[in-house]
Amino acid sequence: MKTLKSYLTIQEAAEVVGVSPKTLRRWDNLKKFPSIRNPLNGYRLYEKDKLQSLLKEVGTPPKNTRRGSTWTTKH
Repeated sequence: MKTLKSYLTIQEAAEVVGVSPKTLRRWDNLKKFPSIRNPLNGYRLYEKDKLQSLLKEVGTPPKNTRRGSTWTTKH
């Protein structure tokens, strides 16, 4: 069973992925990258393992991520 330490908040996940929390909410609503909900407060949580898989799939974001920047996939 996973513990709460296995998950990141939406803000933490957004920083790891290099997008805004609003983008993660949109991806969740579109079922592109779904979150799970904290059973106590309903907040979105993201599994660290799934975030790592996403990063591997799309490539590593630039170190100095700025708002509006985009990733390029490795070919």
